Amino acid sequence: MIRFFYNMAPNPMKVALFLEESGLDYEPVPIDTRKGEQHSDTFKALNPNAKLPVLTDGETVVFDSNAILLYLADKTGQFLPDASQRGPLLSWLMFIASGLGPFSGQAVHFRNFAPEKPPYAVKRYDFEARRHWQIIEDRLGQGEWMLGDTYTILDMAVWGWAPRLPYMMGDEAIFETYPNIARMLKAIEARPAAARAHALKDRHDWKEEFDEVAMRSLYPQLFAPDPVV
Repeated sequence: MIRFFYNMAPNPMKVALFLEESGLDYEPVPIDTRKGEQHSDTFKALNPNAKLPVLTDGETVVFDSNAILLYLADKTGQFLPDASQRGPLLSWLMFIASGLGPFSGQAVHFRNFAPEKPPYAVKRYDFEARRHWQIIEDRLGQGEWMLGDTYTILDMAVWGWAPRLPYMMGDEAIFETYPNIARMLKAIEARPAAARAHALKDRHDWKEEFDEVAMRSLYPQLFAPDPVV
């Protein structure tokens, strides 16, 4: 039995979409990061980095959302392009993992969560996040999906982050800048699997308060000693 350790953040949602699209039987296991459950010894035995998502498949443990997408796609043979497109698939998957996700995460952190908002950090991550999203926008201008006519795990990986663009970038009109992303997002949101993935939020009573417990759980660096400089 596949066990899927998740919350409703962008990276776990990518995997939730695949699981619902594929029809795989799985057990969703909520990990409430605002309560610090990701720092338990039990969870860190699965992912020493204390991040979501994690997937277990029998004795196999996979962490990092894009690694999980690739593992599941290879396991099932679903949502992959033909073999000639394996290079572009891996390239874009790593682009999302190493660039799009991290820069988007830092942009939203410094804009919305950092106790101090240094102008340089806000400007740098806003610029880099927008630059990466423009690359995705341009790519989607070349076809219906990231790999042309084929709906793949790349589109799922983009979808995890895309609905949060207005909040992440502090721009309610941002989809006017990225019409191709908006088109793809609308197409995926219309799929029944996306509705089922969103419905996972109702399976757990998530901590809503962003109090000191949540801050210590999510941003422990705020409570660590200042580095020696």
